[in-house]
Amino acid sequence: MAYRKGQSGGLSPATRITQEIIARLEAGTKPWIKPWRGVPISRPLRACGIPYRGMNVFWLWMVADMCGYASPFWITYNQAKSLGAQVRKGEKSTIAIFYKSYTKEVEATDTGEKTDEARRVLKAYPVFNADQVEGLPERFHPAPTLELVEPEGREAELDVFFAAIPVNLRHQGCEAYYEPTADRVTMPPTSLFSGFDHYYATLAHELSHWTGHASRLGRDLKNRFGTSAYAAEELVALSGQSAPPATLQ
Repeated sequence: MAYRKGQSGGLSPATRITQEIIARLEAGTKPWIKPWRGVPISRPLRACGIPYRGMNVFWLWMVADMCGYASPFWITYNQAKSLGAQVRKGEKSTIAIFYKSYTKEVEATDTGEKTDEARRVLKAYPVFNADQVEGLPERFHPAPTLELVEPEGREAELDVFFAAIPVNLRHQGCEAYYEPTADRVTMPPTSLFSGFDHYYATLAHELSHWTGHASRLGRDLKNRFGTSAYAAEELVALSGQSAPPATLQ
């Protein structure tokens, strides 16, 4: 339960993946304090249904977990377009990687002798999760295997209060977080919570981060995990989580 900065761009595939893994290790949410259940994650699949291999499996699993994607399918922009679908405005791509091995004939500068030299290349291409795309066939969104049961403790007064807040809110995946760049709050579906009291408390926490956006209270949300500024922002959110809802107005 935290706020998240945008993903790094302009880096080599290896550097980007390494940095994201380190950041995930530093800022990983402790699973034993999550007041909601997780959702099963399938092996990442290409648009044609063929599973990804190698580092792509670990990488796309991690991105899906960070962003709360439930679909196992990853698709390029052109693939979505060819299916009559469209990537939603404002959605950001991630990368899938591929390795290429080849041999090249090289000539020694001193002797002029020609030999075959083995070379390897790591390249990347942009992909989107099916959850980021509108209009895809139903097969890209497999039915959940968890029983969807609404938890107890729903309060009409709190529903009205939270519905009146002009926040860009989506319910998907099994993570709760606020993204300052997209100015968006992501929450797990209510059916994954053990009670609506946990749902309301988690939503209030993320909305407390939401109040810090530059267009509202203008708090600094660009701090690295482990810094005093990051800790201060989390304390603000914890205060909002435990305070009466009116304090979020």
